[in-house]
Amino acid sequence: MRCGDAEEFGTIRVVIDLSSLPSDVRALIEAQAATIARQDAELIAQRDRIAAMQLQLERLRRMQFGRSSEKIAAEIAQLTLALEDLEAGAARNEALTGSARVTPAGASHELPARRPLPDHLPRMTVTHETACTCPQCGGALRRLGEDVTEVLDYVPASFRVIRHVRPKFSCRTCEGISQAPVPDLPIRRGRASPALLAHVLVAKFADHLPLYRQSEIYERSGVDLERSTLADWVGQCSALLRPLIDALERHVMAGERVHADDTPVPVLAPGAGKTKTGRLWAYLRDERPYAGAAAPAVLYRYSPDRRGDHPRSHLAAFKGVLHADGYAGFNGLYDGGSIVEAACWAHVRRKFFDLHATGKAPLATEALNRIRGLYAIEGEIRGRPPNDRRHARQTRAGPLLADIKTWLEATLRRVPQRGDLAAALRYALARWTALTRYTDDGTIEIDNNPVERAIRPIALGRKNWLFAGSDAGGVRAAAIASLIATARLNDVEPEAYLRHLLERIATHPINRVADLLPWHCRDLISDKSETLAAA
Repeated sequence: MRCGDAEEFGTIRVVIDLSSLPSDVRALIEAQAATIARQDAELIAQRDRIAAMQLQLERLRRMQFGRSSEKIAAEIAQLTLALEDLEAGAARNEALTGSARVTPAGASHELPARRPLPDHLPRMTVTHETACTCPQCGGALRRLGEDVTEVLDYVPASFRVIRHVRPKFSCRTCEGISQAPVPDLPIRRGRASPALLAHVLVAKFADHLPLYRQSEIYERSGVDLERSTLADWVGQCSALLRPLIDALERHVMAGERVHADDTPVPVLAPGAGKTKTGRLWAYLRDERPYAGAAAPAVLYRYSPDRRGDHPRSHLAAFKGVLHADGYAGFNGLYDGGSIVEAACWAHVRRKFFDLHATGKAPLATEALNRIRGLYAIEGEIRGRPPNDRRHARQTRAGPLLADIKTWLEATLRRVPQRGDLAAALRYALARWTALTRYTDDGTIEIDNNPVERAIRPIALGRKNWLFAGSDAGGVRAAAIASLIATARLNDVEPEAYLRHLLERIATHPINRVADLLPWHCRDLISDKSETLAAA
């Protein structure tokens, strides 16, 4: 036996030559060494599992007890109210004392710059005349000029009654009766003008004000409009606008690039007195990021559930690239080859961000930093022609994507396979072809955020809806919301647009109904608004 000793950090290290030991002793030592190695491996695996479980626990605690967006929004609202009270108090003290407002030393508070009042608002001039003779000596006065002070005024919304008078005439020769025809009104036997109907629709579907609240507001003006009457108006307007919704759908589905997403909406279950969860699907055509010529438009469609056959029926006429998330209901659309998937990097990023937010996932933070480089490139090329975008992506984003894939694969091999981090890594790798398709085509976006922005007003507004009254109500809401959202995408004021529609659509030729889509009416609505303002 050969042995030696060496001191290392206060311990004795003994080196033994196993070949000189008896076979039975050597076998016992080798078995013990194998057991120790196995136990060490199990210990390392347990530590990995513990770390993964702790990470998951932190994420769940953050989801359960963390400050949600609603709580943050409520806190912002409370701080805003407190700030308003403080500013109002300072203004009150200034008015009472007559002193100028004083900013404490070291404070960074600045009053907002006073901007000129908008030019498009009508002006009413009030001239304040002075005496004709000098108040000091009685001498004659000559005009030197004038000072003008503009203040912003508000005229409360009001009702009025329009009387359509149609005189009758009789012919003295044949005794025939002549009279002007009955004016075309949007609703048969209705007593609402296009302007009032447009206001009701925008209040409900853009400002998310339920009909019963509108009824209460109108009652304060001395006008009794029952909720049932308003509901009848909404239903008839929806039917009247149906051909235009069909034209909008044809425009959206004619595009070669469509973004798709969905959001839940509460719907009253008939006879149960409870609510069920329906879905509102959004399909967006927007060529502005790559300088396309087609007008942007969004189409909402309602369904009572989230089965995959709904998007398949909605997209039956579509052929091209579909920007969508990882929802399995979209998968069958890609089988025939007429629809190509473009996956969403924002969804990939979101999965890593949830882990990064716990503060205990450095690998998730590294993933976010790598993805940030892709978005920096997109920010520089947004709005450029497709060829410029494709060239920049292939030369700059291509190497970054190759490094990201290598890092994803290497990281996946060394993290616990049942953890959330591994799930996020697999999510990205499983969709890699669809995630990188945008580098070869300048008309494809890096993510699905455009349609998420289009669907966000619906998600925010459903807090005020309480619920849709029925599946049919969900269909009506989707139709009218489509027109309102598309008007906004084209910089057309929604209420002015709906008023313009309801004044014309009843007598407009059905084969030219597409002429009433928002981008065709922008100039007409703008000219009319200026005329009304001048009047």
